[in-house]
Amino acid sequence: MPLDTKELMRQVARLRIITSRLVDSRLTGAYHSAFKGQGIEFDEVRAYTYGDDVRSIDWNVTARMGHPYIKRFAEERELTILFAVDVSGSHIFGSTNRSKAETAAELSCLMALSAVKNQDNVGLMLFSDRIRTYIPPRKGRKAVLRIVREVLASEETREGTNIRCALDFLAQVQKRRAVVFLVSDFIDQGFENALRTAARRHDLICCPISDPHEENLPDAGLLEIEDAETGMLHLVDTSDPSFRKRHNQHVRDQRDSLFRMFRRNRIDTIPLTTHISVIDAVRRLFIQRQARQKRG
Repeated sequence: MPLDTKELMRQVARLRIITSRLVDSRLTGAYHSAFKGQGIEFDEVRAYTYGDDVRSIDWNVTARMGHPYIKRFAEERELTILFAVDVSGSHIFGSTNRSKAETAAELSCLMALSAVKNQDNVGLMLFSDRIRTYIPPRKGRKAVLRIVREVLASEETREGTNIRCALDFLAQVQKRRAVVFLVSDFIDQGFENALRTAARRHDLICCPISDPHEENLPDAGLLEIEDAETGMLHLVDTSDPSFRKRHNQHVRDQRDSLFRMFRRNRIDTIPLTTHISVIDAVRRLFIQRQARQKRG
């Protein structure tokens, strides 16, 4: 069931308070250095001083003024941050105190607050097997709160996941390069070409969400399991060690295959799980990016 308005606003407020503290205490400065601007733009002309790069001399101004002047350029910092969040049926699942959808909302809130502190634009696309919601990028805290509200308030659905459809839509609406967080459990197939194309156009960061009971099925006897995306019921015997072993290995194999795809296409990742706060995974990505930039 979707959250009622009162509960929704309570959850939005809680997330905003938690993530605001995390942004202030643990992500200050790291966000700025982890994401590059759109390029460089002209800043000013100033008098040449010893040690300046002679290749920067503005010969027109130098000729008029009678002594050397150089052009200065600054990084164009304003970024567009877009969250493409999977709200298919499987995202209502969570064996701990939060679901995959709530984990996606925490990541979106954390990154969106970091973005607005840097005067960046933030937007949102919710998708399942179709595009359900699109909010064009905007500045300000109101944009952040709307993003979190929309992720948390997404209606329960039996719909599956179509990542290729989401990335095709992204190509239509976002012509300018953006930082795109693709948040999903990636229970889908046939989307690698679309993923590769999106990674060339944008700074694409894939955020696969998992739950600990998906990879480590507990011994709970006979269970009737419902597929959240199709509604089909399956009777399984979780007390059978060989069944649990096969299941757990299958999930691990799928996850390994997914991460090989990301590496093959040189896509950064933020692996998320429902039982651990997202902040440590985000900080790991920031540290990796900072180290990569230092290496050149």
